[in-house]
Amino acid sequence: MSIAVNLNDPTNTGMRATGSGSLTGSSAADLQSSFLTLLVAQLQNQDPTNPMQNNELTTQLAQISTVSGIEKLNTTLGSISGQIDNGQALQASSLIGHGVMIPGTTILAGKGTEEGAVVSTTPFGVELQQSAEKVTVTISDKDGRVVRTIELGELKAGVHSFTWDGTLEDGGEAPNGAYNVSITATKGGTPLVAQPLQFALVQGVIRGKDGNTLDLGTYGTTTLDEVRQIL
Repeated sequence: MSIAVNLNDPTNTGMRATGSGSLTGSSAADLQSSFLTLLVAQLQNQDPTNPMQNNELTTQLAQISTVSGIEKLNTTLGSISGQIDNGQALQASSLIGHGVMIPGTTILAGKGTEEGAVVSTTPFGVELQQSAEKVTVTISDKDGRVVRTIELGELKAGVHSFTWDGTLEDGGEAPNGAYNVSITATKGGTPLVAQPLQFALVQGVIRGKDGNTLDLGTYGTTTLDEVRQIL
């Protein structure tokens, strides 16, 4: 049996029950207090010839426990989420000063001023979802001209990193600057998805409302899940 009861915050909890049975409040403790008040009022005003059954009382008490349990669960999940964020921040900070491979198509080439200095380049890589029978790398300059083509042959699925020696197709040395790399992969004549990877140096960690991001200097920022390999 249920009846409508009008209460004007008799428990001083900041929550009230209206004649329609609606409740307003901000916490499970407020809801539990008002629920108990309503239950006591219901018991006091029930029809003696048709009292509340045991199963009805048990059901209402179970609802109180459910609400309280949900609030405790939310508190626990919030604590776990905070621990995960702190763990990710610690993991990210350990990458400072290390090179990482992330999705991208840039290779940087540079040569020292000393006589006999060789051209040095940043690594490049590829991520394959399945093994490939033929993988071809094409390196172009800033104007889109192809300066070097490299055949990598067969590669297994996964992440692979390589280094270009800085030589051009004609045997000369690549001028200082940024180059673009594109990669094609095939198996049985069928093109495969080949994600080019570029090198970046982790210079710091930025903690924000959206999580932890890695500061990559001129390459901007990236998240931990974008890191494919740590060098």
